[in-house]
Amino acid sequence: MKIENPGSLETGNASNTIQLLRFITAGSVDDGKSTLIGRLLHDSKSIFEDQFSAISRTSAKRGMDVVDLSLLTDGLQAEREQGITIDVAYRYFATPRRKYIIGDTPGHEQYTRNMVTAASTANLAIILVDARKGVLTQTRRHTYLASLLGIPHIVLAVNKMDMVDYSQARFDEIVDEYRKFAAPLGIDDPVCIPLSALNGDMVVERGDNLGWYAGPALLSHLDTVEIDHDVNTTDFRFPVQWVCRPQTQAYHDFRGYMGRIEAGEISVGDEITILPSGRTSRVKQISTYDGALQTAYAPQSVALTLEDEIDISRGDMFVKIDAHVPKVEKEFRAMLCWLAEAPLEKGRKYLVKHTTRVAKCLFSSLDHRVDVNTLELHPVETLAMNDIAQVSLKVQQPLVFDSYAIDRATGSFIVVDEATNNTVAAGMII
Repeated sequence: MKIENPGSLETGNASNTIQLLRFITAGSVDDGKSTLIGRLLHDSKSIFEDQFSAISRTSAKRGMDVVDLSLLTDGLQAEREQGITIDVAYRYFATPRRKYIIGDTPGHEQYTRNMVTAASTANLAIILVDARKGVLTQTRRHTYLASLLGIPHIVLAVNKMDMVDYSQARFDEIVDEYRKFAAPLGIDDPVCIPLSALNGDMVVERGDNLGWYAGPALLSHLDTVEIDHDVNTTDFRFPVQWVCRPQTQAYHDFRGYMGRIEAGEISVGDEITILPSGRTSRVKQISTYDGALQTAYAPQSVALTLEDEIDISRGDMFVKIDAHVPKVEKEFRAMLCWLAEAPLEKGRKYLVKHTTRVAKCLFSSLDHRVDVNTLELHPVETLAMNDIAQVSLKVQQPLVFDSYAIDRATGSFIVVDEATNNTVAAGMII
C-alpha cells in the first residue's frame, strides 16, 4: 500500500533531498521587510524577467530612480496603494543548499494575528530594525511573539545602514539594546547582521561598505543555520488522520492508520501505545508513496499497520511505550491569540481542533492579557482581535497533548466558531 509523502522536502532524516527552511520577516512599518525579500529574490536570481520588467515599469510610473523591489511581495492592490504590507505574502526561492518559504508579515499592530499565523510554522524569524530609528515598540512586539511561538532561530537585521553612513557604533548601540530586551524572553544569542536591503550590502553579497563586520551575509547564514534539530526527534507522536480500508480484492485485509509523524521516529517491530485508550501493539508495516520502509521519521506522512486488531479512529495518538508520555486530559491552560473580529464570548461553546481531533470546548477562565508592548499582565473579561492572553479550557473529549515547549505540533491548537466554521483563535498549551 502506498500513500503520498508530502514531508519529503522537510528537515531531518526523512529524505535525502535538500532541506526546506521556512522563515518570516517582521518588524515595524517601513523597516524594509518587503524590500529585503525583493533583494533576496533578485540577487539570488529567483525572479522571472517579466516580473522584473513589471515592477520596473511600476517604479518608473511612481517617479522612482531605482527599481522598487518591495513590489515583488506586496501583491494586494490595497498594499500597493498604501505602500504597506497587510496580508502575509509568501514567496519561494532556492539555493543549491536549501529551498525557502518566506512569509513577509505585516508591520502594523492591527495585523498582529497575521504575523502569528505566519510564525506558527517558521524555523527562523528575521526581525528588522531601521538603523535610524533603532528598537521600536513593534520590534519588541514581534520579538515577544517570536519567542511565544517558539521560533528556534532569531536574526536581528539592522537595515538601512546606508542612511547612517554604515556606522559600526550605531549598529553596536542597537544590538546592545535589543539583546537586553530579548534575553529575558529566552532569546540569548540572536544573530545580528548590519545590511542595506536597498543597495544589497550584506544581503546576498557582502558589498563594499561593511568591512568592519566579520560575520556572514544574510543569505549565507540562512544557508548554513542548523535546523536538523528544530523537529522533536525524541518523543514519537503520530496522530491518526484516517483509517484506510481499501475496497479492493488485493488489499481487502489491509487496515492502515494514515497520518503525519509529528515528532520522533518509528520502526517496524516497535511497541506502541494508542492514546487515549491505552491499548498496546507493535508496528507490522510502514508504507509510503515510495513503498515500504523499515524506519520513518518526522515529518514524514505514512500509513502504519499493527500486529493486533484494535478499535482505533481519527484523533487517536500513537506513542512509543518507552518514551515520554503526553498528557491525556480534558482541561488545560494555554496562551491564546484571538484572531476574530467578534470578541470572545466566555459562556459560549466553541470547537477546538488539536492535531487530528475536534472537540467542543468552553473557556473556564481568562487568567490575564499580555500587553505585548510592555509585557505587563492585565486582568481581562473578554478578548478582542489581536489580544494575547493566558486562558484555561475544558473540552468534551480528552485530548492527547504535550506542552508547546516540548512539541509545537502536539502543543498547539486552533479554536473554531461552530456556527460560522471560522477560525477565531490560535493557542499554545502551557
